[in-house]
Amino acid sequence: MKHIMLNGLAVAAAATAVFAAEQPNIVIILNDDQGYQDLGCYGSPDIKTPNVDRLAREGMRFTDFYVASCVCSASRAALLTGCYPSKIGVPGVFFPNRGHKGLAPEHVTIAEVLKGVGYSTKAVGKWHLGDHVEFLPTNQGFDSYYGIPYSNDMYPAKEMKYADGCLFREGMDFKALDDAFAGKSNNGNPRSMKDKVPLMRNEECIEFPADQSTITRRYADEGIQFISESVKAGNPFFLYLANSMPHTPLFASPDFKGKSARGLYGDVIEEIDHNTGRILNHLKQLGVDKDTIVVFTSDNGPWLVKGAHGGCALPLFEGKMTRFEGGQRVPAIIRWPGKVPAGSACSEMALTMDLLPTLAQVTGAALPAQQPLAGKNIMDLLTAKKGAKTPHEYFFFGDLAVRSGDWKYHKKEIFKVKDTKRESKAPTLYNLADDIGESKNVINDHPEIAERLAQALEAHNR
Repeated sequence: MKHIMLNGLAVAAAATAVFAAEQPNIVIILNDDQGYQDLGCYGSPDIKTPNVDRLAREGMRFTDFYVASCVCSASRAALLTGCYPSKIGVPGVFFPNRGHKGLAPEHVTIAEVLKGVGYSTKAVGKWHLGDHVEFLPTNQGFDSYYGIPYSNDMYPAKEMKYADGCLFREGMDFKALDDAFAGKSNNGNPRSMKDKVPLMRNEECIEFPADQSTITRRYADEGIQFISESVKAGNPFFLYLANSMPHTPLFASPDFKGKSARGLYGDVIEEIDHNTGRILNHLKQLGVDKDTIVVFTSDNGPWLVKGAHGGCALPLFEGKMTRFEGGQRVPAIIRWPGKVPAGSACSEMALTMDLLPTLAQVTGAALPAQQPLAGKNIMDLLTAKKGAKTPHEYFFFGDLAVRSGDWKYHKKEIFKVKDTKRESKAPTLYNLADDIGESKNVINDHPEIAERLAQALEAHNR
């Protein structure tokens, strides 16, 4: 069992907070590669998201909400631990069959923090923090897990344990797996098994390859069942539901395929929206919606190089795998009836890393003492306290860029989309208040600001 050092001062601080310690239920819905504009309430012209739009009307919509990385594993590690991923050994993306790697179990997750104050916890969907047993959700604070352990475009893991009665599909069996691993490989992964990924329950594969055309609905089904069981047992609950899409390859069920004006990508988003609505409706039916914090966001920006199968980050520049705003500024909505003002918007900078310390403060849970927390308590922002400002003087985009106030400094610029790539003249400085698309370099006009940010970035990188 993991030994967790807890910060007693944090407990004392929580006990004297404006809001006395409560135990609201908590639901975090995290999408994969969803762009900033890919929701009705963020301006999508051709994707209909009535349920998420309703969530925004009933909660707070953030305009300047950031993830700590522009790629999957690192972003998820930061959300769950409240730490910059580089500080906890998760610099990029984990792949199956490429070494024994994952989020080291000594790092404390939101689930572990909440279990310390009596929460039931469940992870559903994409994990992507290591597929070996010690890295799986069941060893990171979650009571149970159901989902695909990494990106939906990857491969089976050679050391995967298969459950008795595992459903093999598309002619798969153990011999087919052995033959594939004996055949041509792509850095340790069998080429013939590309996009064929396992569906797991706890620590075993129960379906291979996972039927991804129904996976969004099945994730919601699993979340709904967990909510029902928790309410029946009288336990506060934490549901972390990480949809596997709109990361490619894209799949939609027959009820949604071909229905969106945005093509298959839109079909996927609209199916996610529908199933988000099912979860919201279930909370209401059980009478716990007013006692539940719901967070809806994305792990990074859209995969623009996928063309029509990628999303849209407008009015931001670029997308996934870059340190421009389109890579790490994401849509985010938080609802908590009676606490978070309905129909509100927040333009202060906030981060996924803020979730752990904020939820700890709300629930009276202790903060982990052994890890370098970068997240801050943002309850003043969530409650729209008069004069509330971001608690972050700086936010670092990996080791290449930093934002402070309206200013953003790039030590180096990396582009992924050929059509919009420009001749980089880094280092660069942008005023996001006037230039959200990062198109006008004003470093020569404000050398003192650029120097201050450059020094902060250098210190962060040490």
